[in-house]
Amino acid sequence: MKENKEIIQALLTFRNERDWEQFHNSKDLALALNIEAGELLEIFLWKNAEDANKEKIKEELADVFSFAFLLADKYGFDVKEIVLEKIKKNAEKYPITKAKGTAKKYDEL
Repeated sequence: MKENKEIIQALLTFRNERDWEQFHNSKDLALALNIEAGELLEIFLWKNAEDANKEKIKEELADVFSFAFLLADKYGFDVKEIVLEKIKKNAEKYPITKAKGTAKKYDEL
């Protein structure tokens, strides 16, 4: 997908201009992704979802996406392809006839 390549290229350019590739091994990218996801969660802490600051959500979500794209690139994964594959697997685990309208896990359906 053209947009994904543009995003990844922009991230790589930003990273390489700062000589940060040395810090972007798979483990540390996964850790950074988790930390940024935690920062996203923190925006919602102790408040109703509608009271969370949308601008902060946007910033933290961008950080989450950035590290996810970098990690996918590290392994040569096509983001569109792996997400569509996962949707297909989930459709098999959560057939509409059993999963519609319920939040139960697939092994509880």
